[in-house]
Parts: sequence; C-alpha cells; structure tokens
Amino acid sequence: MGRSVVGQTLGFLGAEVYKIESRARIDLTRMLLPFAGGVRDPDRSLSNHACWAGNGSISLNLKKPEARELALQLVAQCDVVVENFGPGAMTAMGLDYQTLRGVRPDLVMLSMPAAGLYGPLKDVRTYGLSLTSMTGLDSLTGYHGGPPIPFENAFADPYNGVMGAFAVLTALRYRDRTGTGQHIDYSQQEAVMQMVGPAFMDYVLNGRVAGPLGNRHPMGVGAPHGVFPCAGEDRWISIAVVTDDEWRGLIAAMDTPAWTQGAEFTSAADRAQHLDPLHDRVAAWTAGFDDRELAARLQAHGVAAAPVLTVGDLLHDPHYVARNTFVEVEHPLGSRRRSTAPM
Repeated sequence: MGRSVVGQTLGFLGAEVYKIESRARIDLTRMLLPFAGGVRDPDRSLSNHACWAGNGSISLNLKKPEARELALQLVAQCDVVVENFGPGAMTAMGLDYQTLRGVRPDLVMLSMPAAGLYGPLKDVRTYGLSLTSMTGLDSLTGYHGGPPIPFENAFADPYNGVMGAFAVLTALRYRDRTGTGQHIDYSQQEAVMQMVGPAFMDYVLNGRVAGPLGNRHPMGVGAPHGVFPCAGEDRWISIAVVTDDEWRGLIAAMDTPAWTQGAEFTSAADRAQHLDPLHDRVAAWTAGFDDRELAARLQAHGVAAAPVLTVGDLLHDPHYVARNTFVEVEHPLGSRRRSTAPM
C-alpha cells in the first residue's frame, strides 16, 4: 500500500500516475474487502480504489520480453519511477536504475523496500503491521502497565506513502537545479522509526526504556489526560489538561464540584501523582453528557477537548462537510462511493 499512496499523493499534487500491474499476479489490495455491489472482482475493491484514487493502470506481464520493452518505452516519457519490490527484483527483471537511466538519463527512481537496499535486513519481508514492530513503535502502544498493542497496517503504509512522495519531490527539486536524477534508497523501517524519536532520546540520555502509556501524557505533565465515556453507546471524549489555567477552566465547566478542591488535586504535580482517582472522577462526570455538546462546553472554558468520532461520523461532521473533505465519485463499472478529496 505504501507505493500506492506515493502515487496517490503525487497524483493529488498534479502528477499523471500509472500503476504497472499484471493479471498473472493480482495485487493484494485489489482483493481486499469490501467490493462494490458485493461482487468479488479485482476491479471492484473499494480498498484498492481508496489507495489509487485518481491514478491510472497499465497491465503488463514483466516476465515477457515484449512487456519489458513496453515498460522501457513508458519510463522514457516519465520523470519518476516508484517500486517497492525486494532488493534485486528490479535487476532480475532488467529494470534496475542503471538500465532505466539508459532511456531516461535524469530519472528519479524511488525504491522503498522494508529495510532499504542494503544491510542485514535488506531481504526481510513485511507488511505495515510488522514494520511498526521492527521500529520499536509497537513497544510504546497499549494500555498503561499492559502488554504492547501493535499498530495495525493502516498506519505504516500511508505514512510511508506520504513520506516517500516527499522524498520524490525533494529529488525532483534537486534534478531541476542540477539536471541530475537520483536513485532514492528509501527504508520504510527508518522512516517509521522517526516516530520513536523522543523515547529513543530518553533512553540515550537517561537510560529509561519507555513502555505503553495508554492515553497518558508522554511526559507525565497532563492531568487529566485521556479519553472519557459520554452518554450513548460507545461514545467518548478526549480531554487534555496541562496548564493551571486549563485546570481552572475544567473546574468551571464542571460547576466547581467539591472534590476538585481536595489537596491531592491542588497542583499539576499532585494531579499527575493521583491520576487514576482523578480520571475516575472526571469519567463519572462526562458519562452524563453528549460528546459533541460537552466538547463545545469545555472548549468554551479553554480546555482542549474533542469528541472521539467514529468512521461513520466523519461523512456527516459539519466541519468536514463545510470543507468538502469527502466527495462522491463514480467508478467506470457503475458503482458510486465516497472518497477523500485531494487537499
């Protein structure tokens, strides 16, 4: 999916993008649920459409010499080639960077294997889920004091897609200045690893190994800082209080209940030290409110708060509607669906 999102992002920025694929070995994303109209067909996967919105497709069986020649003719007219095969695969097909430069000397080529083009892990095979495990990120996610709960693949794949597109733009800028193309060795593992930067520095400087914190503030200075239940089925609100002014705003929004005057909640340090009982008190209060109404009330008192929207909420959220974040598109096969609009 990472390669797909690179193409999609560049397409949103105005590029003309084509995916070279083969019916002999159908791309996994074409077989992901759901399918338009409930018909299981590689051209009807809505997940695939979400990854490749706005991009074209060319079917070539690159095991055939004539298909390889067609691919070279296409590359000769292109600024950028993106691939995420394992190291050596493009060479085996006769489509390595040096060969492609022969038909397009100033070509920018983005190779994005899981762990880069060289090193002990260069041949490792991953999906988005295992990528976040390899970077240490999964060791930080989960409930406080509990075992790690890994990210799903939907995080690493689009993250690397956007970062990969940025790498392409940087290389194109360099080419425009110098006339020279580039072969980008993009390690998806190293890109995702940037997310653990603060925890990494804490270990290097202080010898502390971070673990799952749930929704607690990563530096321990936010109290309350979490997600709290609201009225209705599975409705929640996020609340983050860091400063004394925000704490006073929360007290005012709650109509100054007596418990907020307790000695254990006097200072930010006291509140952080008594976080569990504080969260229990706040949760008991939030449970009686509509999530959106409560978020508006807290925001009016200077408290950072927001309803935890479900995916179903997004299409009808007034802000997204006003900004036309989601648009309705029609597939050539006749199905209609909602998709995110290019920003």
